[in-house]
Amino acid sequence: MSTDDLLSGARKDWDDLGRARMPFGKYGPDHFPPEGLLLRELPLEYLAWFARKGAFPKGRLGQLMQMVHQMKVEGSYELIRDHWGRS
Repeated sequence: MSTDDLLSGARKDWDDLGRARMPFGKYGPDHFPPEGLLLRELPLEYLAWFARKGAFPKGRLGQLMQMVHQMKVEGSYELIRDHWGRS
């Protein structure tokens, strides 16, 4: 994998994290209309529940939720959230 491929993938992750929303559950559209809460705004405790259960959703949604969880656990989210605007 080339450096360009890595950068392209990182850019896509970054863009997806900036706009992806929770499509179900207590932070989904039923409770946060019209589209659900942004994944990056999900509380750490909620993400930690998925991590403890080993139950992140399959596919891209689960990947993005894991990324947000990791950023929040490491504390890096606090350093980068201004890129998207404070939440």
